[in-house]
Amino acid sequence: MGKKIEDKMAKTKLKIGEISKPRFEFRTFGQDFDIERKKMEELSAPVPEKVRERSSEEIYIVSKTNDVNNTKVRDGKMDIKTFVKEIDGLEQWNPLLKTEFPLKADFVKNEMFNAFKAECPNLDKDEYSYEDFMTIISNHKDLQAVNVKKHRFGFMINDTICEYAEVLINGALVVSLNSESTEIDDIKKTLKDVGLTEKENINYLEVIKRVIGMSDKIL
Repeated sequence: MGKKIEDKMAKTKLKIGEISKPRFEFRTFGQDFDIERKKMEELSAPVPEKVRERSSEEIYIVSKTNDVNNTKVRDGKMDIKTFVKEIDGLEQWNPLLKTEFPLKADFVKNEMFNAFKAECPNLDKDEYSYEDFMTIISNHKDLQAVNVKKHRFGFMINDTICEYAEVLINGALVVSLNSESTEIDDIKKTLKDVGLTEKENINYLEVIKRVIGMSDKIL
């Protein structure tokens, strides 16, 4: 009994909308999750208004040679998350950095192209504006910039941060459900309660590659 109480006290209480230590994530994509979304709505604890419903426009930069670093531009900032490990089919991702444009040439070479796992072209400027950087991406044979628009609805179930999202990937509509937490068992319980245990866990990098034809897999 004492051990269970200690374990429960040691759990990190997630607060939706706030940054925490690296989380484990489950996310799935498809065309119709109306039943599962309603279940999330029924089970959810109250969530802050700012994350109850929100929209964003992002540009993901996908690479033929990279499946472990999530690189995107959001709110004018370069954002990188990296894959840490997988346990019981759940992926742990760690935020690496967020930085504003312009980007120093050394940063483009040593940070961005390391994240892309792609060959860096010759850089002839000391720093690169957003437009300069996107020109490099569009001219690179292994990289592609993808426009992603998200309309998201936030929930909190079993102390896990959950989301229903309508996502446009270069104009193609898919819908997504997710659950994330520092605690694997809480995610597993949420997946069971919502009815997602048989669904495929797909991260954004993978689904974007499927939609744009960079992957042979289909949804």
